[in-house]
Amino acid sequence: MARRGTRQPPPEDFEEHIVDIDVGEEMRTSFLEYAYSVIYSRALPDARDGLKPVQRRILYTMTDMGLRPDRGHVKSARVVGEVMGRLHPHGDGAIYDALVRMAQTWSMRLPMVDGHGNFGSPDDPPAAMRYTECRMAPPATAMTGSIDEETVDFRPNYDSRETEPSVLPSAIPNLLVNGATGIAVGMATNIPPHNLVEVVAALRHLVDHPDADLAALMRFVPGPDLPTGGKIIGLDGVEDAYATGRGSFKMRATARIEQVTPRRKGIVVSELPYGVGTERVVERIKSLVQAKKLQGIADLKDLTDREHGLRLVIEVKSGISPEALLEQLYRQTPMEESFGVNAVALVDGQPRTLGLKELLEVYLAHRYDVVRRRSTYRRGKAADRLHLVEGRLLALLDIDEVIQVIRGSDDTGQARERLMGVFDLSTIQADDILAIPLRSLTRFSRIELEGQRDELTAEIAELDALLADEARLRAKVSSELAEVATTYGTPRRTVLLGSAGPAPSAAAPLEVADEPCWALLSGDGLLARTAGLDGVGGGPADGSGGSTGARSRHDVVVSAVATTARGQVGVLTSAGRLLRLDVVDLSQLPATAAEPTLQGCVPLKELLSLGRDERALALAPLAADGPGLALGTRQGVVKRVNPEVLGRDEWPLITLKDDDEVVGAVALDDGSEELCFVTSDAQLLHFAADAVRPQGRSGGGIAGVKLAAGATVRFFGTLPGGWQDREGDVVVTVSGSATALPGTEAGAAKVTPFAEYPAKGRATGGVRCHRFLKGEDTLLAAWVGPGPARAAADSGVPVDLPPAEGRRDGSGVPLPQPVASLAGPLAARVATRVSPPGPVEG
Repeated sequence: MARRGTRQPPPEDFEEHIVDIDVGEEMRTSFLEYAYSVIYSRALPDARDGLKPVQRRILYTMTDMGLRPDRGHVKSARVVGEVMGRLHPHGDGAIYDALVRMAQTWSMRLPMVDGHGNFGSPDDPPAAMRYTECRMAPPATAMTGSIDEETVDFRPNYDSRETEPSVLPSAIPNLLVNGATGIAVGMATNIPPHNLVEVVAALRHLVDHPDADLAALMRFVPGPDLPTGGKIIGLDGVEDAYATGRGSFKMRATARIEQVTPRRKGIVVSELPYGVGTERVVERIKSLVQAKKLQGIADLKDLTDREHGLRLVIEVKSGISPEALLEQLYRQTPMEESFGVNAVALVDGQPRTLGLKELLEVYLAHRYDVVRRRSTYRRGKAADRLHLVEGRLLALLDIDEVIQVIRGSDDTGQARERLMGVFDLSTIQADDILAIPLRSLTRFSRIELEGQRDELTAEIAELDALLADEARLRAKVSSELAEVATTYGTPRRTVLLGSAGPAPSAAAPLEVADEPCWALLSGDGLLARTAGLDGVGGGPADGSGGSTGARSRHDVVVSAVATTARGQVGVLTSAGRLLRLDVVDLSQLPATAAEPTLQGCVPLKELLSLGRDERALALAPLAADGPGLALGTRQGVVKRVNPEVLGRDEWPLITLKDDDEVVGAVALDDGSEELCFVTSDAQLLHFAADAVRPQGRSGGGIAGVKLAAGATVRFFGTLPGGWQDREGDVVVTVSGSATALPGTEAGAAKVTPFAEYPAKGRATGGVRCHRFLKGEDTLLAAWVGPGPARAAADSGVPVDLPPAEGRRDGSGVPLPQPVASLAGPLAARVATRVSPPGPVEG
């Protein structure tokens, strides 16, 4: 045996062949083949299902393995091995990385894989595939549903021994919902995630209005909805991306200023930009502090855990403005990052840059094709079954002769031929009759077969009508999309801001003149203050509701209080608490705005700490005199609270029973107001406020409205005294189904003059205010106040309401999208009392 490294002479019969090639041509050809493989087989998603080949193969393999959400988890290594051995002949690391990403809640807006074990964090890698387990997440079943009904084309795998789908049926618009990131050769893609409910609303609008422009579609999809929440600043960049497929916007962390120690304030970060981990932010801050480029930080703690989520606490040194330090953190650290949109995807096998409408149109065309092919397949299956059922019925009508023919035959072939000749049957029908067991020849079986025949005939007729009518096909796709949104939809996580607002000075605390102003609370939880008491958007400052500016670009104002810039107001919450809030911490709206927008204002959760499921309901003045506050709870309790200002930041206003919460809270002006309840079963009750005796803070209130079994209060509010003579007060009710997922059903709205509803005594059931139609059994929302009423969706976009009508028990008009908040021109109530330090005229 020759030693290793020695060159052996060729055998005597070896004939050497040397081929001369052009190196440049060879490099060019090889590089093009490599680039083609990367673009079409690895890096870019298909615009129809939004999946790269490896992701598609993972979901298809898990479907074949039966790893449904109701089955147990299996080792991730088993799934990776199946994918690699059958469909994806690449490294197991690449397959496992794709599987892990589809299971990470901070990477995918709608995860497709249900992971069990350590799947990593934004800063740390996952455990090895032998330590983790996985199965399909519920949305993945919608991606692969009806794949066995010839809805998509199949192609040979890498060795032509099996077949794989070229695209998944994809009942979910996955490309927009989960986004995509990939780097190919000479091109790349970067698409942000979006909210499923909003995307489905845009798709359904496009089904009904194929010529809809971008502005109409952005009413439903105002911007991305990132898995990690946070804020998006600069909607112009989002609009550019939706129009051309290219654009950029800034992502900003969600942070609030808190009293972290008895002597120090701090900045608490609860959400980071998409793709940014806490370790990256901590390292950047430490390097800036060590380089003395960032001043004023006393301590930095990462308190993130699985139970409470992300919590990064930055303690601020005494004498340093937390607001100014926060602005420096945004400028110098990854707490503010840019996202460059480059919406490149494969359309008909070719990479294309797509805008929002093009992305929606490609997906809709795919769903039309899937539903058409599925209906054709089901129609064929039903026709085949009907053919067999008709043959059995023919045999049962003269079963004695059938038996005689079979017994008189020498073999099965002869029996088949004789049956076909005597009863005019097809070969398939004859074989089916020969296979019928004797127990099927009963009277009950005949009745059952006749029922099957009628059902199959009706099913075939329905499928024929669907295939023949394009309008029915579109309606079918639209209804299936609505079902997907109801099943898998979740509320929006990311706040959209038009601009970041003015940056405060970093040298000293902000000095704000103590001038009169309005403190405003929007339906989306944003806080702001005006530049003066000249009204909101040019309206009167007396609370008369004459302004047209209580509707911002993407929100409605639900509460307003007259105060001063250096004063304080109270925030009334659903837990029955009153929280003290400094007005100086609120963003100031432009004084010259004809119609102000609350975009760029401070989210309430950045200034106050609310409990789990606790919501801010209204603002109230902090006054030691006057008629006090009025509260209404979900279980129909009403309470008037004596005015009292305590020397602390929060205090309770009511003792709530179990499973009860405050649904409405307002500050009374003079005690002559009319209190109003609206219940979920469409009953309206209003009575004078002086019918309720004031109580202390510890009191539990008294009966306000009598509720039917299973009913709850949807709205509680007030109207000024003398309501009989007031024109313009309206009642808004939105009906829907109690079984729908909150925030997914648009419902039907009705607007009625308040004067149509007579007053009743306290603790009675009131009068009916809405008539339910088929499929409706509850009120989704209600509001009473000075018109014209304004509505906004969960994303903040305006929702058009129908005009007011005189029928108090009429039915509603269908809305284009779900309503999240309702209000009037200056909110349902404008409290004109001011908080300390002093009174303000007007």
